[in-house]
Amino acid sequence: MTDGPLITAVPGLIVGHAHDAALKSGVTVLTADAPFVCGVHVMGGAPGTRETDLLAPDRMVDRVDALVLAGGSAFGLDAASGVADALRLRGRGFAVGDQRVPIVPSAILFDLLNGGDKGWTANPYAALGRAALAAATTTPTEGSVGAGYGATTATLKGGLGHAALHLPGGVVVAAMVAINALGSATVGDGPHFWAAPWEEDGEYGGHGTASAYPTSRPPMKGGAHNTTLGIVATNARLSKADCTRLATAAHDGFARALVPSHTPFDGDLIFALSHGDAVCDDLAWLGHAAATCMARAIARGVYHATPDPTDLLPTYRSRHG
Repeated sequence: MTDGPLITAVPGLIVGHAHDAALKSGVTVLTADAPFVCGVHVMGGAPGTRETDLLAPDRMVDRVDALVLAGGSAFGLDAASGVADALRLRGRGFAVGDQRVPIVPSAILFDLLNGGDKGWTANPYAALGRAALAAATTTPTEGSVGAGYGATTATLKGGLGHAALHLPGGVVVAAMVAINALGSATVGDGPHFWAAPWEEDGEYGGHGTASAYPTSRPPMKGGAHNTTLGIVATNARLSKADCTRLATAAHDGFARALVPSHTPFDGDLIFALSHGDAVCDDLAWLGHAAATCMARAIARGVYHATPDPTDLLPTYRSRHG
C-alpha cells in the first residue's frame, strides 16, 4: 500500500472549506461530480446530525449529493441548508416531479466555548455552507480550516486532516476528519501521537512510538463540548450496506488515534462513501485500510493546526516543534 495525502485522491471528489475568524468556527463540504452511495455509523453518545436516517441500507434514496461537517453545535446544522439551496440552483438533487431535492447529510461538533465571538444575531452557518461549497477543489488544505477551524482536544488545538492509501488493482481509500475530541491525540506531555504506528514517511513529525504508555486516567476536557467527525471514501463499487460496514470499521481509526474515544460526551460519527467502479471483493481489508487512513488523518489534522492569538490551547508544533 502506498499513501496519498488527501481524500480527493478518490477521483471525482472535491472538498471546500470556509471559516469565520471572529466566530472561530467553520464548515467543510464534500461533494462530487455525480451523486454517490453513502452510509454512516455513529459511535459517540452525543451526536448532532441531519438526514443520517436516510443512509440506512433499507431507506429509499441510495445516493447523496454532498456531505457537510460543521462547527456550531446544533446551530451548525444550518450549514447543510445553505449547501442544499446552492446545489438546487445548480440543478442537483433527488428528482420529485419537476422539483429537485438535494440530499445533504451533515453532522456537527461543539466549538461554542473555544474563545470565538458567538454573539450572532442571525445564524451564520448557512452562509458558511454556501461559501465552503463554492470553494470546493481537488486540493483542499489541512489543519485549522473548515469544520476544524475552532476545534480542540484535551491538551492541544484540534484541526482537520486527510490521509489516503492506494491499494492494488487501482482501489483508493481515503479519510478526512475534524478533530474536536474529549480526549487527546498525543501520549501524555510528549510529542508522540497515539497514531504513531501507522505514520507514513514522517507525515506528523516522525517521533515514533512512546517508550511507555500511561495506565492512569487520560487527560480529558471538562464538560460536554466535543465530537470528532470523519468521512472515509473509496472508488470501490459498494452498496449502502457495504458503506455502512466500512464506516463501522473506520471507527477503529478513532480508537487508534484518540484516547479516550467514543465517550458519552462525544458525538463521534463517520460517513463512508463509494464513488467509482473499482472492484474490491475484500471488504475486511478495505475496512482496515479505512481505519488506518482515519488514524493518520487525525494525527495529521492536529499536527498541521496553526496558532491564533485567541486560542485557548497551544498547537502541536508550537509545543513540540
